[in-house]
Amino acid sequence: MAYVYPSAWFGDRLVPAAEASLSITSAAVLYGLSVYTVLPVTLGTDGQALAFRLGDHYRRLVNSARIIGIDTFEPAWSEARFAAALRDVVLANEVPEDVFVRVSVHVDERLPGTRSRGMSTLLSMFVYTAEAILPLDGARLKTSVWRRIPDYAIPSRAKVNGAYINSVLAKQDAIDSGYDDCIFLDAAGHVCELSAANIFIVRAGVLITPGTASDLLEGINRSTVLQIAGDLGIETREREVDLTELYIADEVFACGTSTYITPVMEVDARVVNGACAGPVTERIREKYRAALCGEDAGYESFVTRLDA
Repeated sequence: MAYVYPSAWFGDRLVPAAEASLSITSAAVLYGLSVYTVLPVTLGTDGQALAFRLGDHYRRLVNSARIIGIDTFEPAWSEARFAAALRDVVLANEVPEDVFVRVSVHVDERLPGTRSRGMSTLLSMFVYTAEAILPLDGARLKTSVWRRIPDYAIPSRAKVNGAYINSVLAKQDAIDSGYDDCIFLDAAGHVCELSAANIFIVRAGVLITPGTASDLLEGINRSTVLQIAGDLGIETREREVDLTELYIADEVFACGTSTYITPVMEVDARVVNGACAGPVTERIREKYRAALCGEDAGYESFVTRLDA
């Protein structure tokens, strides 16, 4: 289990993480009415803490709140204030390693009923060790018996806490069946994503991923992979993906903050690429890691130095 660092941001100040709690009467607890993001913070070669795509993570929080109708977060929290709070919580914990920071906007109004507008919100941040949620040397996936909630029911492009029961059901089914994670299909049977990661396949040298209309999270790391692939001269396509394409793909990999770039070795008991990471996966993974750690000047804009 990941170690949670002792200092957290809660409301408008730093507090001991153990004391950061919400009322059982709040909308966040009663209805899962919170939106969140998780961003990686790595240590550069000079020991400085580097936040990866900080502005994009802030905008994802804003967009998630807009989609759900939470309208009191954005006026109160500018990107500059958000960045300052993140810096304070990371430096307060004196992190000696790469970490993840989970940032949430909670609707803390008490007994509000099932609504979202005009209610008080509270921002929280906590820091924990950057432990991958999939085996980085290769994952085994199972098609979920549960379908991805469609955009017309609960939008996947908004990271809403309460919606993740869908992922819990699907991943637990995969674990119970002896796999590492699931593959979600949409109502039409097309591939969406994993329980908490985007998915890519390689066929005949072309990198393919489900399009943004496929009931998936428009992942920040997904967009990073697409940019890196373009920079490497790898042809990319965003389109509907059939499940059987995964069975015959040359390579399959997952990406996300907590999955990094994870090669997929098996899908529904069908071995992918001899159970080895493929050349496209390896090229992208190497470039991604360099970008994440601030070691590639071509992606310097992706990192924010929190000590500066």
